[in-house]
Parts: sequence; C-alpha cells; structure tokens
Amino acid sequence: MQQHIITPCPKRVPIFHSLSELEIKKITDVVHHRLFKKGEMIIEEGEISTSLFIIHSGKVKLSKLTVQGKEQIVHLLTDGDFFGESNLFHDDIVMNLSCHALEDTKICLLKKTDFDQIMANNPDISFKLLKTITKRLSHTEDLARTLATKDPEVRIADMLLEFCEKFGSENQNTVLIKLPITREEISSYVGLTRETISRKLAKLVDKGILTLIGNKQILIHDKGKLQTMGG
Repeated sequence: MQQHIITPCPKRVPIFHSLSELEIKKITDVVHHRLFKKGEMIIEEGEISTSLFIIHSGKVKLSKLTVQGKEQIVHLLTDGDFFGESNLFHDDIVMNLSCHALEDTKICLLKKTDFDQIMANNPDISFKLLKTITKRLSHTEDLARTLATKDPEVRIADMLLEFCEKFGSENQNTVLIKLPITREEISSYVGLTRETISRKLAKLVDKGILTLIGNKQILIHDKGKLQTMGG
C-alpha cells in the first residue's frame, strides 16, 4: 500500500520556498495545528493574536461588519495562503477582520517569537512577506474601487476573473470554477442583491461567456470577454 505523504505547512507557503529542508523542518516542529469545521470562526475582529495563520488545506473568508451591520467579505483565501501577518510586527494590534472557515479547514499557527527568529535567519522572507502584503493591499483597493462603481457587470466580471485565478482549473480554452462561497456570500462580496447577480449571470450565459453548473460550479468559456468587461 502506498503511504500518503502529508506536505508540511511551510512547504505550502510561497514565502518559505527558499528555505532549506532543515529550515522547513525547524518551522514544522514549532507550528501548532488546528482543525476548523465549515462555518466555524477561526478568529474574530477585535481579537489580539500573536500568531501567523497558515492555511494547510481548506478555504477561509476574511470579512468585517459594515456600519449597517452587514457582512462585507474582503478576502477569500485557500491552501498555502496566510493571514494575521500584521500581528507579527506589533505586540498589541488587534485583528481588523474576522475569519471563518468556508469548508473543513486545517490551520497551522506560527507564533510571533518563532517567526521573528525565522526572519532574522532568513532576511529574504521579509521581502517576500512585504510583497504578499502589498499585493493583498492592492486587492483591497481594487475591491473598494469595484464596489464604488455602479456597474454590476464590472463587479461580477472582476469577481469571476479572481475566482478563475484562485479557484479555477483550466482545461484547454475553458476554466471550471468551484465556487468557494454561496450566492448569499457572493452578494456580500460584490455588494449586489442576489436577484441582480442571478440576472447578470443569466445574461453572461446567453452571450455564451459561461455556463452555470448547479449552484456550486461555473464553466467559463470566454475569459477574454470577462477581462474586457472588468474594471
């Protein structure tokens, strides 16, 4: 019988890819593992944390409540992504977003004291971390700009392109997206009503740009047209 080999958390994270096997093992030895069930809160907005959260497997959403008390999803993360990085540079910073598991999710926790030592021994990790944080900030700015536009087609096109990149599997000229969130959560993510989303998706179906497969999957036939429509 073939033995199932589990990839260590650090090997799943791009910022650690330059580390040696020995350094990977040192990190693996100090991380703590936690399993969160679908829908479970991983950490809540306002909590103080001194750990980096690494997604070993699963999907999570980072969100916050608006002044109207509605959820606004800010980031969707999957295997190899991480969050809580701001807490690594301050001792008293609180989480500005809440995090929930979108499916059964395995999280690796790396304490600030251990991460400080890793960065001291491997300065290039600091640059990679900064690059990832900058990219995430750019995504937040893009989301704010998308939400500011009144054109629902732009919002949906941008969302579908993001899903193609993060949750899609490409086969020849098509991309199959396994939706990471429900229609209700999609509504929260792009700031549109479910009715508007359904109507706009149906329009994209009529144009031959995509096919809806149940409520959980979307097959993209023409990614180029989505890029033309996007913001």
